[in-house]
Amino acid sequence: MTRVDGRVERGNRTRGLVLRRTVDIASVEGLEALTVGRLATELELSKSGVFALFGSKQELQLATVREAGRIFADRVVRPAARTPAGVARVWRLCELWLEYSRVRVFPGGCFFYGAMAEFDARTGPVHDAVVRAQRDWSAHVEHTIDEARAAGELRAGTDVPQLAFELVALLETANALSVLHGEETPYGRARTGIADRLRGAAADGVPLPQFP
Repeated sequence: MTRVDGRVERGNRTRGLVLRRTVDIASVEGLEALTVGRLATELELSKSGVFALFGSKQELQLATVREAGRIFADRVVRPAARTPAGVARVWRLCELWLEYSRVRVFPGGCFFYGAMAEFDARTGPVHDAVVRAQRDWSAHVEHTIDEARAAGELRAGTDVPQLAFELVALLETANALSVLHGEETPYGRARTGIADRLRGAAADGVPLPQFP
């Protein structure tokens, strides 16, 4: 039986506690709002202990981006994968994304929408991590749409990157307007737009999900 080092276990618990707080702060105030001193005070930890876990503000920011990605995958990507490949999976992926934003998994709405706005014109490792996250998400949406096309549920001539771009644009606009105005109407409009776009791209005779 392997004995777990108590210090390592405590360190992992503390790291998890810190990251649960940093993703919430960053989603509302931005990644630049993260400081060792603030986290130590809010979580009643020592500054030296928090610093020892991350080593620098930049590593704290990078770890926060990774943690947000883990949470996003658990709430959106993995559940959608349980739906069989096809138009239904594309629709499910979009619905899960809208729900992830609507219920404020992160209090500031979509974590990555905010991070992109904060770091789009910057350079450096944090910018690069945000870029990778955005590209990974776009690639995943494209892959999900391409699966539907390969399954014969979308017309053979469907422009996959264009359709993915349009769906993501509807998702992000709904998130931005909902957060800005504090209302849920944009989610309904996004669902209607996504459903219309998928109806238009679906191959003849394909049974469609229960759209709005």
